[in-house]
Amino acid sequence: MKFTELEKIGKGKITKLSRDAEIKELVTDTRNISIRSGVLFFAIEGINHDGHEFVQEAYDKGVRCFVVEKEIKLPDDVNILEVRHSLSVMQWIVTYHRLLFTYPVIGITGSNGKTIVKEWLAQLLDYKFKIVKSPKSYNSQLGVPLSVWQMSDQHNLGIFEAGISERGEMARLEPMIKPTLGVFTNIGEAHNAGFESLQQKANEKAQLFAGCQKVIYSAAYPEIEQALESVFSADTELIPWTVERQEKGVVEMIIGEQILSLRLKFSDPASIENSLQCAAVLHVMGFGVEMIQTRLDTLSSVKMRLEMKQAVNRSYVIDDTYNNDLYGLEVALDFLHRQNQKSKKTVILSDLYQTGLSSDALYQRIDDLMRNLNIHRLIGVGTEISEARGLFHTQAEFFASTDAFLSSDFQVQDEIVLVKGARDFQFERVVERLEYKAHGTIMEINMESLTNNLNYYRARLRPEVKLMVMVKAFAYGGGNFEIANLLQFHKVDYLGVAYTDEAVELRKSGIHLPIMIMNASPDSFRFLKEYNLEPEIYSLEQLFDFNDFFEGEEQVPAIHIKLETGMNRLGFKSEELKRLVEVLKLHKRIKVKSIFSHLAGSEDPRHRDFTLKQGRVFEEMSDLVMKALWYKPLRHLVNTAGIDNYKAFHFDMVRLGIGLYGFDPVMSEEQKLSIVSTLKAHVSQVKHIKEGESVGYGRLGFAKRDMKIAIVPIGYADGYARAFGNGVGKMSIAGQWVPTIGNVCMDMTMLDVSAVEIKTGDEVVVFGESPTIQDLASWVGTIPYEILTSISQRVKRTYVSG
Repeated sequence: MKFTELEKIGKGKITKLSRDAEIKELVTDTRNISIRSGVLFFAIEGINHDGHEFVQEAYDKGVRCFVVEKEIKLPDDVNILEVRHSLSVMQWIVTYHRLLFTYPVIGITGSNGKTIVKEWLAQLLDYKFKIVKSPKSYNSQLGVPLSVWQMSDQHNLGIFEAGISERGEMARLEPMIKPTLGVFTNIGEAHNAGFESLQQKANEKAQLFAGCQKVIYSAAYPEIEQALESVFSADTELIPWTVERQEKGVVEMIIGEQILSLRLKFSDPASIENSLQCAAVLHVMGFGVEMIQTRLDTLSSVKMRLEMKQAVNRSYVIDDTYNNDLYGLEVALDFLHRQNQKSKKTVILSDLYQTGLSSDALYQRIDDLMRNLNIHRLIGVGTEISEARGLFHTQAEFFASTDAFLSSDFQVQDEIVLVKGARDFQFERVVERLEYKAHGTIMEINMESLTNNLNYYRARLRPEVKLMVMVKAFAYGGGNFEIANLLQFHKVDYLGVAYTDEAVELRKSGIHLPIMIMNASPDSFRFLKEYNLEPEIYSLEQLFDFNDFFEGEEQVPAIHIKLETGMNRLGFKSEELKRLVEVLKLHKRIKVKSIFSHLAGSEDPRHRDFTLKQGRVFEEMSDLVMKALWYKPLRHLVNTAGIDNYKAFHFDMVRLGIGLYGFDPVMSEEQKLSIVSTLKAHVSQVKHIKEGESVGYGRLGFAKRDMKIAIVPIGYADGYARAFGNGVGKMSIAGQWVPTIGNVCMDMTMLDVSAVEIKTGDEVVVFGESPTIQDLASWVGTIPYEILTSISQRVKRTYVSG
């Protein structure tokens, strides 16, 4: 497709044309620019993002073709198409692109299971077809066009998923995917806010299959059946399936007039349903029951997200081993590039399959990607990538197989390693070799959820209001550097920590954002100038100590003045302001970066009058200080709860704390933030005990009947307090809450699992989606802050994205 063709397709106007160009890649994010020519950059304006701010960066990376919604200034060697709505134009371009291909396309929608069914179908069919599919869960208004654009003559089957959150969206996705075979996985409450009823949502989702020859669905959902029957004509064959019988891992399903008896690898209800959806697709595609069973036996669990784990020798490993398509590699490399914990970056990569490119073109493109993203070392595993070794300019080693690589003397040291491999290379063995195994309990931090929470609060600020994010106390237990690195990437204005050593560690790890220290003692002043840190000054005595320490120096660190407005903690009182102003006037080399205070009860409506009084006092006191200065410092007062509750007090900056990590005490159930932290363990042992036997130290737990208990490797040394013992606390196994029994020990806890099927190694959720941190806090009469910050640093943190 030529750039000049876009004017007609996109219903816009070419405002600048240097020379016509062939469009090879569509990009909305400058981080994903991976080739040097043929890139079309779409500047999309959204609630929290304006792509027009990045057109210069795109130009600097070699882009010369742009779709924009408003006038931009660039040199004359570019092509610019100006349109009303860039995203709509991208969708029209991809709709045109889709019409070029006649091979079958499977379209998948539903409330849950879309990505799993898509990935499993790709696993089941990849031996026979050259498949193009959605990367990960790219199923949105933006994700679908980026997915479908990958279609080429080198493929002979497409598998794409589509998700919607409000009415009218599927009508825009259907022409791009234009599936020939449809799969409607299920219908449920997920993303319900944009619809009046479950039936309305089913009707909207069914629009994906408007041109389908056949649609597969489970008859267990009457809303789906009604939606399909009301929408489609006799030309579309509707193919329901039902479960006839299920026992001991064998399921009999009825599809049409056929009964399929299948042995399934997975036992949880969601995986059973997803497996049967896949079996139904294979049946409709003409596979016999024996071949369906053979293919089902090959299924493996799908990792839905990028996971960053602590590795040996002060390193990190990013685990992305479940597939190896080109677009997924670009996403993973971008994720690696954004990590600044270590300067050295290594990629362990297998052969890539079904990319639609020749071997030379493929590996030349990968080499370009790695050079653009400053990857230091490549380990190539497989015959194809080894044969292409001459195309790589990055430092590289090559191995014919995973076994050959694991037999080598490969070492990692102070680096971040991305492990990205096709399923049959079994790269989980590589991750197992690299992973640091200090503790069986893991705190999983979802970086996408954290970003969602950040954007929620940003959307509530006026454009000129700055944002300080608190990363004190090990970022509320989440890992201060990893989270600070994400915040730096998203360009927050300030970070806040409690103590100087926290700030120094962030600087040593590559964080360059301004950092305010809330409790900088005089003996730590020596680090302030060296690491460009800014202390809170809360008393005349501390101010004199600060001035004395930097006496005779022309440049001194900037400071933040803390005012006492009713919290009765740290801060200058009103009667001290006159002296404070005198000192600041006398020592003009001391620059006041901000003036702030802290609300004592912003989360509690009972204290509204007091909070309003605090706001007025702060305004009066800060005005007094500011009038004495010859410049205007920032002012900030509100915390997480105050961002929503007291918008009149946003001033120049707000401070976001616990809300970033998924909890805001003023929010209703309908406004829930995304869960960021999940604390997980695995069952160490299951044992049966007799009625009357005791459990644990102090013999406080007794079996009131013959029972089954599970021992889990988490105790009060990990931050799971003794107060949770003896049935007060509960954990989740296979979605079912089970109570503690006996006292919580230093390193382990016992659970009553009499009512659940369980075995050694099964996953146990201490907190996350269920039970939540709020649940744990309520059980022991504390607040979520304490639960989060109590988790010991000996508990390994894993960072997931996507």
